[in-house]
Amino acid sequence: MAHSLLLVDDEPRIRRVLRLALEDEGYDVAEAANGLDALAALRREPPDVVLLDLMLPDRDGFTVCREIRRTSDVPVIMVTARADSHDVVAGLEAGADDYVTKPLVAKELSARIRALLRRVEPASTPQSDTFLIGDLEIHVAAAEVLRDGEVLPLTRTEFKLLVELAGAEGKVCSREHLLSKVWGYGYFGDSRIVDVHVRRLRLKIERDPAGPKHLVTARGLGYRLVS
Repeated sequence: MAHSLLLVDDEPRIRRVLRLALEDEGYDVAEAANGLDALAALRREPPDVVLLDLMLPDRDGFTVCREIRRTSDVPVIMVTARADSHDVVAGLEAGADDYVTKPLVAKELSARIRALLRRVEPASTPQSDTFLIGDLEIHVAAAEVLRDGEVLPLTRTEFKLLVELAGAEGKVCSREHLLSKVWGYGYFGDSRIVDVHVRRLRLKIERDPAGPKHLVTARGLGYRLVS
């Protein structure tokens, strides 16, 4: 069964070119020309992945992504024209799982989508491990994290990042390792993706995100998860 994509861009020519390229890769592609239509399409028929342009006529991609995150953990790839600006970090902070820059290269985009889909699909043999990290309970098979009996609202990428760190049993995981294991790629990865997701994860699992007790930084090396 083909995976479904929601392509959100206000430029008809870009949508047409991307749609043809992605359909050639085997995806079912739906389109939206603005943020309001994108949110309506998401409610009507949730896709497997959202490809979301940053610049939209009615509301920017940051706002749309935050609205998506209120009700859905669907994977979101943000599209931006400026890889070296604050747009990348702001998009990730808004809840995007990844980003690509214009002009888009169809093969790289397809590779990122495939990596993202591998990350969110369940393994053929689900793990049944439970990790206890301080006041956190991480139930791998159920894909849940609890604190004081309350389920924490993690996205699928945040959950996989947490499980990868938990499985390291207190050892430091480099950004390169996390890019490879969680995002599924290394050579075109950007360590900002890891850093921003760590910050988002801390906001959800730490009682004091500014002074984290569990998800700590090993300066110059990476991150580790401790009790």
